[in-house]
Amino acid sequence: MNIQSNVIPMVIDQNSRGERAYDIYSLLLKERIVFLGSSIEDQMASLIVAQLLYLNSQDPQRQIDLYIQSPGGSVYAGLAIYDAIQMISAPVSTV
Repeated sequence: MNIQSNVIPMVIDQNSRGERAYDIYSLLLKERIVFLGSSIEDQMASLIVAQLLYLNSQDPQRQIDLYIQSPGGSVYAGLAIYDAIQMISAPVSTV
């Protein structure tokens, strides 16, 4: 097992209140970027849908960027993500 495959990079975010360390995925979410980087299975679809719903609740008019790097997966899980994108009012841009 390669130890690097389990390491999630940390990023330091600096603002007027000080510094805070985020894992890279949390920082992306803060910037309204959702990253799908594995096979689309039920658990992954649930995580993506939850992120989309959260971002929509925070600002339903502001765009969400969804980056997809996936070899495929479950059609039903993919449709769950698609349905969530269609349901929320925030525009979603896929890359």
